[in-house]
Amino acid sequence: MRSLPAVRRALPARFFLMTVVLVFVWLISFSLGRYPVSLLDVVRILLSRIFPMETTWPEAAEIALFNIRLPRLLLGMFVGGGLSMAGSAYQAVFANPLVSPDVLGASGGAGFGAALAILLSVGAFGLTVSSFFFGLLAVLLVVLIAGRVRYNRVLGFILTGMVVSSLFSAALSFLKLVADPNNQLPAITYWLMGSLNGTTMFDVYFAGPTILLGMLVLVLLRWQLNIIVLGDEEAKTMGVMAGRIRLIVVFAATLITAASVSVTGMVGWIGLVIPHVARMTVGADHRYQLPASGFLGAIFLLLVDNASRLIASSEIPLGILTAFIGAPFFLWLILREGRQ
Repeated sequence: MRSLPAVRRALPARFFLMTVVLVFVWLISFSLGRYPVSLLDVVRILLSRIFPMETTWPEAAEIALFNIRLPRLLLGMFVGGGLSMAGSAYQAVFANPLVSPDVLGASGGAGFGAALAILLSVGAFGLTVSSFFFGLLAVLLVVLIAGRVRYNRVLGFILTGMVVSSLFSAALSFLKLVADPNNQLPAITYWLMGSLNGTTMFDVYFAGPTILLGMLVLVLLRWQLNIIVLGDEEAKTMGVMAGRIRLIVVFAATLITAASVSVTGMVGWIGLVIPHVARMTVGADHRYQLPASGFLGAIFLLLVDNASRLIASSEIPLGILTAFIGAPFFLWLILREGRQ
């Protein structure tokens, strides 16, 4: 086993490699799709918006890049990185490696809000806003109810989250029952499976700043997550208000989750699996694990989105692919930890 100083010395190289891979995958993703564009043309078209140059590429390529793929890839990076960091933060706050971003009901509430918007036919803008609102409402209910648990607040958060998630899941099932089976029910079902298809710059402008704000808060508090993991008593002796920090972290992670789900639908497993990959890559120190989760989550979702566009003639929802990849990996991780 490598010593801790040796691992620390390798961290700059690993973060540099993750940055290079993220930029490379992002550029390659521009060239992939039903309308292929060469990587050279991708770089030239992107640079043309900064440095004026003579146009030597088809107009359709520029339209495909800026109108379709740019918002899709930007949102993919934000959502992938945000959900991974939110999952890492939740696992630290609740001291449980099996916790994911939907533990407090944000995903369940957002799913109900989206289904309600589809049922009421309020349009894409109304769907996004409704999903975001009900995602936040679900977590607010969890915080208010769990706040009355005095003995073990962490356990109270988790159990209350399970109850609120079940309530919104039941409400969602009712909406699916009364929805029009020819139009509304398929739309609800497809949205719940998660997708970046049809992403516009409005989605980026709506969710992007919220996700980045939540990620910034988590990054600023990343060193305090190391102390919270030790327990409330240890944190108090070090001058860290564990309860206050825990609420701030939960709020930031919830903002990320609600904003992500409101624009992409249910994309599972990223916030559960990627933090473990980051832990294997840079160690358990949240000062490094949290940023690494952001990089790896963004790379992972971009790769999955590329696969969803290219594997079949029709686009495969992201939730299906992330489950096919995440579940076997997590099973391997459980068996690996069990052997050790």
